[in-house]
Amino acid sequence: MAAQRGIARRVLELAARPAGRPFSQRPGAAALTAEQLAEKIRAQKRQQRKTPLQEVSRLRIPKDPVRRRILEFAQLTQQLQRVHPNVLAKALKRGILFQNKEMVVINKPYGLPVHGGPGVKMCISDVLPILAKMLDGMKAEPLHLCHRLDKETTGVMVLARDQDTAHRIQELFRLRQVEKRYWAICIGMPKPTEGLVDIPIVEKEVEGHQPHYKMTLAPNYRLSQENGEMIRVRRQSEAHMAVTRYKVLSSASSCCLLELQPATGVKHQLRVHVAYGLGCPILGDHKYSHWSKLAPQKLPQSALKRLGLEQVKARHLPLHLHACQLTLPEGYGSEAEKTHLVCKLPLFFARSLQRLKLDFPELGKN
Repeated sequence: MAAQRGIARRVLELAARPAGRPFSQRPGAAALTAEQLAEKIRAQKRQQRKTPLQEVSRLRIPKDPVRRRILEFAQLTQQLQRVHPNVLAKALKRGILFQNKEMVVINKPYGLPVHGGPGVKMCISDVLPILAKMLDGMKAEPLHLCHRLDKETTGVMVLARDQDTAHRIQELFRLRQVEKRYWAICIGMPKPTEGLVDIPIVEKEVEGHQPHYKMTLAPNYRLSQENGEMIRVRRQSEAHMAVTRYKVLSSASSCCLLELQPATGVKHQLRVHVAYGLGCPILGDHKYSHWSKLAPQKLPQSALKRLGLEQVKARHLPLHLHACQLTLPEGYGSEAEKTHLVCKLPLFFARSLQRLKLDFPELGKN
């Protein structure tokens, strides 16, 4: 009974105590209302339910080295969208391939968009002012984009130090005076092994249970079903002229290494020409490996075996398309001769070549 009386006395003392600062409230902070406190607790619970990317990687690290590298690569792509602009600018600075008083040439990493857009948290254009200050001081004019590469494409990207130079280099691209060379690992083998794809490209809506838009071929000719002759058809007004030279550099295991030289610059031109024109989609191109659906790329069993993958893991494969060389005319980088801007292959691309046993020449020598 004495213990019960002591507890009752303690409760009465707490109830009679003057109101101090709210429980767990920092000195000087405004008191939380009941609704605010409830929302704060709910937010903390939601945050706890979200397992951080680092924790997921620790919990689910695959034993197979190939799957582990694919997981690490997927994580790196996500992290690029969350890094601080200064960190990204430093990474681009470390990857500079060439620079002079007019331009800066960088090695564009995989998974980083050039321009902003829906769902894009970080892009190259956002960090150009920071990169310029790192190179030329706090009063430097922001660098200017001279052309673009797809988010998934890696390799050579030219930036101008001022607007006038940017306009002149952009005009070179428009007049097709810049020689562009790409390497791509493709599924299958084109016939013939060297040639020219000259088929216009147009954007169309894909109907079905997942409606979406894709670039596709808009040929000026079709094959007559009556006599097998080529018949010219009416040109689609929305179609863009697109021309691509291609050459097989190596082949093995249901795959090949293609060298691509686009003469024009249509959106997704290389991906569409090799997938729909040559029937050899680029490894990791899940968008253009099918027409009527959005699904991971289906790979031949021989390629899966050499890559050390199961088909269900193929959706994690990155696009194997690399802008390996740009050649500028005289007066840009060198007054007397053309300037060859060469970018080495990214690590994931080189490893895929090794696993698929695809031989390749030295960059800049062929």
